[in-house]
Amino acid sequence: MSANTLTLKSGLRRTVSSFKVRFVSLAAFAPVFLLPKPAPAVDFTQERKRMVHEDLRGRDISDPAVLNAMLKVPRHLFVQAKYLSQAYADHPLPIKANQTISQPYIVALMTQSARLKSTDRVLEIGTGSAYQAAVLGEIVREVYSIEIIKTLADQARARLHRLGYANVHVKHGDGYRGWPEHAPFDAILLTAATPEIPQPLIEQLKIGGRMVLPLEGFLFQNLIRLTKQPDGLKKETITGVRFVPMTGEVRN
Repeated sequence: MSANTLTLKSGLRRTVSSFKVRFVSLAAFAPVFLLPKPAPAVDFTQERKRMVHEDLRGRDISDPAVLNAMLKVPRHLFVQAKYLSQAYADHPLPIKANQTISQPYIVALMTQSARLKSTDRVLEIGTGSAYQAAVLGEIVREVYSIEIIKTLADQARARLHRLGYANVHVKHGDGYRGWPEHAPFDAILLTAATPEIPQPLIEQLKIGGRMVLPLEGFLFQNLIRLTKQPDGLKKETITGVRFVPMTGEVRN
C-alpha cells in the first residue's frame, strides 16, 4: 500500500514536471503572437501639415502668414511628454501650474484677428507654454510676453531661447500693467479671460492698434477684437471661447 502510493505520487510529479517544460517552451514563442506591437513613431511634420490643412485652412484661417507660422512652429516641443501623441490634435492640452496650451485653431484665430504686419511690435499677456508667442515671433518683428507664474515664465524663456526665437522676450510679472518700457504696441493679445479690459493696456496700444482677448460675460466668454481709434475703441465679437482666467490685479 505504501509502495503503490509512492509510485503514484512519483508519477504525478513527473507529469507536472513535463507540463511545466512544455509550457515554458510555448511561452518562449508567445510574445511573437500575443504581445502588442510597439506603437509607430509619430511623424510630427506630417501631423503639423495635416493640422494646418484640415483644422485651420479647412475652416476660416486664410492669412498666409498665420498658416506659414502654424506650419513652422513645432507644437510638440511645447507640450508635456505624456501628451506628445496629441500635440497636433485640435484641442487644448494641460501644462504645468493648472494652465493649458490653447487649441491650435484658437491660436491661429487670435493671431489672424490681430491683423499683424511683419514690422509690428506685439505684447502678449499670458505666456504659458510660449506656443502662441512663438507663432507671433514667426510673423512680427518683436514680441514681448508676460507670465504671472514664475516657473512657467522661466521655462518659456529657456524654451524660446533653445528654439532660436531671439525676437521674443519673456518676463515674469502681472500682465495687468503691461510692459510700458516697450510701448506703444501695434497689437496686444491676452491669452487668459479677463472680467474687464485693463486700462494700462489700452493706454499702451497705438492708435490703429488691435487688442484681441477673451472677455468674461455673465455666463460665457467671448473672444473680441478692440481697435483703438482717435475717438475711442471699436469693439467686435469674434466667437465664443473658454480660457483659463486671468489672475492678479485684474481680480482685485
